[in-house]
Amino acid sequence: MNERFPFANALLFFILYLSAASVARLPDAALIGYVDVVGCIVTWSFFLLLRIFDEHKDYAIDVQNHPQRVLQSGLITLFHLRVMGGIAIALQLAWSLYRDGGLGYAAVSWGAMMFWTCLMGKEFFCGAWLEKRLTLYAFSHMLVMPLIILWLAKIANPQAAVDTNMIILMVLGFVGGFCFEITRKAKGAEEERATIDSYSKIFGVNGVSLIILLLTLIMLVLQIWLMQRIAGALPIIALLPSLLWLLCVWLVLSYRKRPTESARKKNEAIVALVMLSSYACIAGEALFVAA
Repeated sequence: MNERFPFANALLFFILYLSAASVARLPDAALIGYVDVVGCIVTWSFFLLLRIFDEHKDYAIDVQNHPQRVLQSGLITLFHLRVMGGIAIALQLAWSLYRDGGLGYAAVSWGAMMFWTCLMGKEFFCGAWLEKRLTLYAFSHMLVMPLIILWLAKIANPQAAVDTNMIILMVLGFVGGFCFEITRKAKGAEEERATIDSYSKIFGVNGVSLIILLLTLIMLVLQIWLMQRIAGALPIIALLPSLLWLLCVWLVLSYRKRPTESARKKNEAIVALVMLSSYACIAGEALFVAA
């Protein structure tokens, strides 16, 4: 679990849920106890399910490129992962139906999200073609993020409106996920392999650095716009993501100058921190305004 799905990632998933929940409940964004505890758990379970789908999809190529991993070495099997995935699906569906009091908006949004997830698992039935187009591959897979945020909003508040605030949050989720996917596959020079594609190969180090900076800037603009809409004015907390973006600029330019594995890892960390702060600041602002 810690190798391919670290528990530390749970913090990002929990805050993603809380941001969706707080926006879904505006103008009364107060959290309501056990509902949000369970909401965080089912959110974590869905991202675990995505990891399980990926492990199945990439199993054959990972046997060649990463034989030392727990799954590829045989310490656990795909059957074990399928059992975990089945439990996760049952939990998500049961909670969605419970929150609806039957079949309603939460369950329907979960169904739409799962439909797209299953298409992703099958690589949209054009895997060989899609895998040769890494950017389109990432774009199509990150389209699940708005659906995830919609589902999280509906399990927090089944009657939540898909208004401008929610749409901004959904777009932020897409851009953030797309940016992180590109960042983690913008490799250091010593990491590049002939059998594995990367964005640093496709766009070059200069090109991929510019793309990361542009996407993080879009994230910053969306975040500040949403916080301004929630607060009715530009909140002081907007200073935090602005400072983090400047740090991101410095680290990405350092990677551009010297593209190493260490620099790539720092890029991953700062982009993850930018995402985390985005959702945390939005949730915090919504809760502050509601209070």
